[in-house]
Amino acid sequence: MTDDSRKIPSHELTYARLRDMVLFGHLAPGQPVTIQGLTAELGAGMTPVREAIRRLTAEGALSPQGNRRVAVPPMTLAALDQVGFARLAIEPELARRACPMLTPERIAALEVIDERVTRAMEAGDLPGYLGANHDFHFTLYDLAGAPVLSDLARSLWLRAGPSLREVMGRFGPAGLPDLHHEALAAMRAGDAPALAAAVARDIAQGLDQIRAALAGDAAG
Repeated sequence: MTDDSRKIPSHELTYARLRDMVLFGHLAPGQPVTIQGLTAELGAGMTPVREAIRRLTAEGALSPQGNRRVAVPPMTLAALDQVGFARLAIEPELARRACPMLTPERIAALEVIDERVTRAMEAGDLPGYLGANHDFHFTLYDLAGAPVLSDLARSLWLRAGPSLREVMGRFGPAGLPDLHHEALAAMRAGDAPALAAAVARDIAQGLDQIRAALAGDAAG
């Protein structure tokens, strides 16, 4: 345990670890897991695990299944339309606000993160891709100085992120969204509208791939 982690209450660490399991594809949508199994995997007590489940359920990231089980809710096309509408309203605005705060050093750091995205895609590493993709977007968004919008974006990612497992399963790693090169070009040019537009296209690409995967599953 690091010095930093010792300063964080155990229930917050448990929540963060379970949230990351959802966010980065470690739990398959629709597959029930037991609370007892989660306590073992997280190395935490029953009380902080139950509290983490309660919080993530309130955020729409988990749903109770009965018999002391929970699951990541499967995405539906109707829910995806709502998530997509909200993401396309919030995230390009975060990118636009972040643009004036970008420095050459910060852009270089984002380029390094994008290299992680590329390596994970090439390796077919879905958790690695989801983690690096999240880091890329929120390293940018956190520069916006808009914590309300950032918190809303994080909540939306909890709902949408696990569905990229469906994309990976149907289309392989090449189907995962990645238009970061457009965003990076706009950053280097200091062009806030272009950066917002690039982020919107990146989001739209992911939504289209999830929609196609869900439609394909429905068709059998």
